[in-house]
Amino acid sequence: MADTFSLQRVLETFRSSLSENKEVYIKYYISGWKELVSFMNSLGNVFSFISKDVVCKIQILENFLSGENGSHYVTIQSMVKYELENDLVDLTKRSSHPESGCRTLLRLHRALRWLELFLEKLRTSSEDSKTSVMCSDAYNESLAHHHPWLIRKAVGVAFCALPGRNTFFDVMNAGDHTQVVALLGESLPLISEVYQITEDLYAKNNLLELP
Repeated sequence: MADTFSLQRVLETFRSSLSENKEVYIKYYISGWKELVSFMNSLGNVFSFISKDVVCKIQILENFLSGENGSHYVTIQSMVKYELENDLVDLTKRSSHPESGCRTLLRLHRALRWLELFLEKLRTSSEDSKTSVMCSDAYNESLAHHHPWLIRKAVGVAFCALPGRNTFFDVMNAGDHTQVVALLGESLPLISEVYQITEDLYAKNNLLELP
């Protein structure tokens, strides 16, 4: 993971992840996630329950990329095609392929939606907005639908410890708050586009509810 979070690098990696015909390069998708992990880690242990899981998922995808079948994992589209055609995805219950590329990326995909929503709320927030409320609202709109009650309860408590809005803007290392808002305005549409392309692909192939 990157030592210091850079919002500029998030913009660059997600921009690089999109091919001319709107396929998503897994290499750059992973790079973008590594930056987002640095963002979460720079705020202490509040997001560790998510960042630790993300790091594990990133490692699984990197292993696929560097493995003997790595050529099939260049883009999300080629990965889905390859794994479905070769029966490498557990579609109804976890059995032979509990860590398939499709299932692994789905978990990252869901978490990306949460971060996208949260960062958008930060971007449009006022100075007196509470980050705990913004983060909880984003979580309830996204990841909460896939977590059992106990985790949802623990997450709600953890978010209460979030630092203020100014701290979030400071750790983005993108200049003053006006510059941070502007850079978020550039970055978030790219993240949203990558998310929607993935969402549509998974929906088309009935992969959104993999066990």
